[in-house]
Amino acid sequence: MANGSAPLSSTQAHSASASDRYDKPIHHERHLKVICIGAGASGLLLAYKLQRSFENFSLVLYEKNDGISGTWYENRYPGCACDIAAHVYTWSFEPNPNWSTVYAGAEEVYHYFHHFSEKYNLAKYTKLRHKVTKATWNAEKGGWDVEVTNLADGTIIHDYCDILVNAGGVLNAWKWPEIPGLQTYKGKLLHTANWDSTVDLNGKHVGVIGNGSSGIQVLPAVKEQASKITAFMRGPAWVFPAQSIDQRSYSEEERRTFETDPNALLEYRKEMESTLNSFFTMFIADSDVQKATFAATVGMMKEKIQDEALEKLVIPSWSVGCRRITPGINYLETLTSEKVDIVFGSVKEVTEKGCIGEDGQEHPIDVLVCATGFDTSYVPRFPIVGSNGIDLRDAWAKESKSYMGMAAHGFPNYFMFLGPNSPVGNGPVLVSIEAQADYICKLMDRWQTENIHSFSPKLDAVEDFVEHKDNFMKSTVWHQECRSWYKADSVTGKVTALWPGSSMHFLEAAAEPRYDDWDIKYAGNRFAFLGNGYSRTETDATADWSYYIKNKDDSPYLSRGKRRKVYSKSGTVHRSAAAEAMIL
Repeated sequence: MANGSAPLSSTQAHSASASDRYDKPIHHERHLKVICIGAGASGLLLAYKLQRSFENFSLVLYEKNDGISGTWYENRYPGCACDIAAHVYTWSFEPNPNWSTVYAGAEEVYHYFHHFSEKYNLAKYTKLRHKVTKATWNAEKGGWDVEVTNLADGTIIHDYCDILVNAGGVLNAWKWPEIPGLQTYKGKLLHTANWDSTVDLNGKHVGVIGNGSSGIQVLPAVKEQASKITAFMRGPAWVFPAQSIDQRSYSEEERRTFETDPNALLEYRKEMESTLNSFFTMFIADSDVQKATFAATVGMMKEKIQDEALEKLVIPSWSVGCRRITPGINYLETLTSEKVDIVFGSVKEVTEKGCIGEDGQEHPIDVLVCATGFDTSYVPRFPIVGSNGIDLRDAWAKESKSYMGMAAHGFPNYFMFLGPNSPVGNGPVLVSIEAQADYICKLMDRWQTENIHSFSPKLDAVEDFVEHKDNFMKSTVWHQECRSWYKADSVTGKVTALWPGSSMHFLEAAAEPRYDDWDIKYAGNRFAFLGNGYSRTETDATADWSYYIKNKDDSPYLSRGKRRKVYSKSGTVHRSAAAEAMIL
């Protein structure tokens, strides 16, 4: 309970919301109960945002693991690291001067989010080893009945909230590959997202299925231990630093500067962030930037491979960025090692001894590592039953359709972080999560201070968003024929993962909610929030009752254009001619 306020049940809060407002000043803040699914990066950020900006609220983060940080708690395979430069992979307001390398390892990233939780005392909102197993919209009460399983003892808990937020993550539901005979394998079977650190790889013949992000990271990491590696590659992949920033360790002098000079660190972070933002034009098909990037990346990969036969197998023909680009530290060099055999094409069958490739040959191995990724369909892993009685799993069985990656039609008072068509590969991602959190909090604020029963995106708004997204994607490399989790692991399907624009484009799109896109229902008279005729300021004896009297007009500009020039510091940056040529 925030600020020591006395507990108030959600049923009481709802039943009293309309009548009590007539005795309260305008915008009286009724009690807000929020349940968030997951205590990974997004869930922790929501807790921080609520704690910083709201009063008279209660929050619980139900986390299935026995620790926080989500994917960075779960993924501990050898070589696991962030594929975005670490100084870009922080909250905009929470720098970390102590990153050891450009691309930080999983343990460092985990400690960043764990430290964030400790610094702001967010653990008090979290219930570990509690898994949400069902959520049902309660129209009478205007909230969600939530079923939670206590994984410690198997008991079922029934909870209720006014607003439900799903922060379960995109790359979270790991899965075994659908290969016949997989469970008949007699050797040690591992998955990168469920790594068993007790398995000894020393002197073993290790097989690795997959050459996506996790496969590209794990292969060079196990090279020194394994006596032999067989890499099963379904297809080619672009492998090179997406930001043209090579991996290296930060010197003691650099880290000392970052620790003692916040402005120096800020300048370095902004430079890296601006560099990452500048790459969006690369994703526009047939753009000059895409053509130049294609040529440069082919040249860099050939320089590392230096084997014409291997080049034909490994270097794609489709555009750079059609699949997610992975830095691939030492990956290409490892492929050329005498220790490594490459089996190109799909694995047709797993036997007791190993894998059978497309050529029908059996490849015996001691340890089989499945670097085969996650379920990226966006379909929930448990029933979420909305206002129309439809389960979101059924509604999204054929296609996952969201409102701007944050909400779904027919599911009132329900939000998602990084839902379908969020900016997960468009540029910096954490700042986009911040924008989603701010958007969600703005709707929560309206619910708390107005006489709102529920809100849900209108069907025509969702359909229009999806139609615009589909039209935009036709001009991008993501729409081209390559197998990608951006398209739910299909070759030619719709792009369901990415935002139709850059990350900075998303920041502006989500800056102000379009309330006309929302179906807002009220608990009685919509003007009940006007209350007893007094302002909130008049009820605060410590406040300035003439705060609006001033010597000059320092109020925010009322047009988007003028506001944009202020927050972007327009006119203060001078870029090179080459950089300006990239600007549309």
